[in-house]
Amino acid sequence: MSIKAFLFDLDGVIVDTAIYHYQAWKRLANELGFDISEEFNEQLKGVSRMESLDLILAHGGLTLSDDKKNELATQKNQWYLELVSRMTSDDILPGVPAFFAQVRQAGLLTALGSVSKNAPMILERIGMSDAFDAIIDGTKISKGKPDPEVFTKGAAELGVSPAECVVFEDAVAGVEAGKRGGMFVVGLGSSDVLTQADLVAPSLETLTVEQVLEKASV
Repeated sequence: MSIKAFLFDLDGVIVDTAIYHYQAWKRLANELGFDISEEFNEQLKGVSRMESLDLILAHGGLTLSDDKKNELATQKNQWYLELVSRMTSDDILPGVPAFFAQVRQAGLLTALGSVSKNAPMILERIGMSDAFDAIIDGTKISKGKPDPEVFTKGAAELGVSPAECVVFEDAVAGVEAGKRGGMFVVGLGSSDVLTQADLVAPSLETLTVEQVLEKASV
C-alpha cells in the first residue's frame, strides 16, 4: 500500500524538551526530599504527566492522595512551561526543516502525535504550527503511549488508514504505540533501544523522505 501520511512525535523528534522535563521533575523530587538521575529520567520519556509522577513517587517511596498528586503535577507543569516558553526556532532539532521541506514536496500529509498538552504552545514558539495538517495532543486523547490512540486518531483526522502511515518516534513507548496502531515505524535513536522499530536512524538529519518511502512501501 502506498504511504500517504507521516506522523511525528514532538519531543526528541522535532525538538528536545526532555532536558526541561527533567529539570522540572528533578526540582519537584528535590522539594519532596529525594533526587532523580538522568538515567531514571529515561523511563519517563513518552509517558504521561500523571504516570511519570507515579513513577517518581514510587522511586522516592512516597504515597500521596490524588489531590496532592494533582497539585504536584500542576506545579511541575508550571516550572516546565516557564522553561519552554523561552524556546525559539533555534530549538528545532538539526535536519527537521529540510526533512519537512521534502515531506511537502512529496505531497504527503502530516500529523503531530504527542501526549503533551503543551504541544500546540511549543509548536507556536518554534514557528511550526503550520507544518502539520492535524495536531493530536494530550487534550484529544484518553490513553497515553504505548496505547496507539494518539496515532490512530491522527490517521483518522487525516482521512488515511494506519497502513498508509509512517510514524517517527524516539521513545520505546512511542515505537510500540505506532506498531500497535498497525503503522510502519521509524525509530530515531539507537537500534539497541528501539528494537521494535521497522527502520532506525540517529535523527531526521540522517534520513531522506525517499529512503523512508522506499522502506515503508515494500
